[in-house]
Amino acid sequence: MIDALVNAFVKDADNVRSPQVRQRYGVLAGGVGIFLNLLLFLGKLAAGLLTASIAVTADAFNNLSDAGSSVVTLVGFRLAGAKADDEHPFGHGRIEYLSGLAVSAAILLVGVELLKTSVEKILQPEEVAFSVLSLVILAVSICVKLWMSFFNRRLSRRIGSAAMAATAADSLSDAAATAAVLLGTVIGHVTGVYIDGWVGVLVAVFILRSGWGAAKDTLDPLLGQSPDPELVKEIRDTVLTHPQVVGLHDLVIHDYGPGRRMMSLHAEVPVDADIMETHDVIDAIEREIKSKFGIETCIHMDPIATGDPRTCALREQVAELVKTVDREMTIHDFRITPGPCHTNLIFDVVVPHRCTLTDEQIRQAVDGKVKELDPNYYAVIQVDRSYVCTAEA
Repeated sequence: MIDALVNAFVKDADNVRSPQVRQRYGVLAGGVGIFLNLLLFLGKLAAGLLTASIAVTADAFNNLSDAGSSVVTLVGFRLAGAKADDEHPFGHGRIEYLSGLAVSAAILLVGVELLKTSVEKILQPEEVAFSVLSLVILAVSICVKLWMSFFNRRLSRRIGSAAMAATAADSLSDAAATAAVLLGTVIGHVTGVYIDGWVGVLVAVFILRSGWGAAKDTLDPLLGQSPDPELVKEIRDTVLTHPQVVGLHDLVIHDYGPGRRMMSLHAEVPVDADIMETHDVIDAIEREIKSKFGIETCIHMDPIATGDPRTCALREQVAELVKTVDREMTIHDFRITPGPCHTNLIFDVVVPHRCTLTDEQIRQAVDGKVKELDPNYYAVIQVDRSYVCTAEA
């Protein structure tokens, strides 16, 4: 059924890197969410009024908020698909993240209000009327929400959407919450113990947990999260398949919304290589990364000495030394400037962000290790903080 919906409403569905195709997926997910959540709201509201159950009624309004969230998601995807303009040269893709954040805020608000109402119900419990119709409505609701979770999860994996993944998680939480309401209604009818308020608290906790998870998933790319280590590895492997490049570092990826990423990196090339040939290779790598990963790339060339045995040997020695300070530290741009009294070893040290040492402490520690090789060596160190979750890049 999901494939049938996609084929019917999403033109060129396999081209998931296209902002226009992503927009169609978003409109489809939003439209399905609005329709089904409105049906669930009307059904549960009727059941809640029939039974005077605060938990069922609260669950109904949770579905109404989900319908509103689907509207926000739909509008967000449409706005995110807008083309770049003079004021926004990188496009409007981050609106998708903002719409996800708005959905998260709505989910959290519903959770807080439900929690307050449920606590009042615990303090002043009331009898809940039993209705077979309401049980049927709740059971159908659970099945619908499970399908919606599967539907949104599948679409999110297809296009890599955090907003859809958050909606899928929300639907799964809704299914669990409705199951709790159903169980509470049955227990109250069979035992005469009215736990409606307590079940409402449980539903509220599910909703708050879902809202927090959705907020985190949308805040991370807005704040500038580290790129996927697997993506970094694939980019590194792609660049190093070209024999003219002997290493790379300072890889940075900027995310301007799904399908709108830009990257810069430094490619190490032999200092004695033909400059025109190397330039052509770098241009070819930029085009290859654009084609393979959909990332606009700017590559800076760093010439390094590869034919001097002394420089190569010292570079390997220093690279091993810095790992004794922190095993994830790496070096690049290594060169030597000999003098009459001492020799300068000039290089950059890449430090993981989790390292608690200050830049000056790192310089002192590495310089001390270098002087263990030879007291006449003087280390000139530039400390770089890594932008990726890998020591190799």
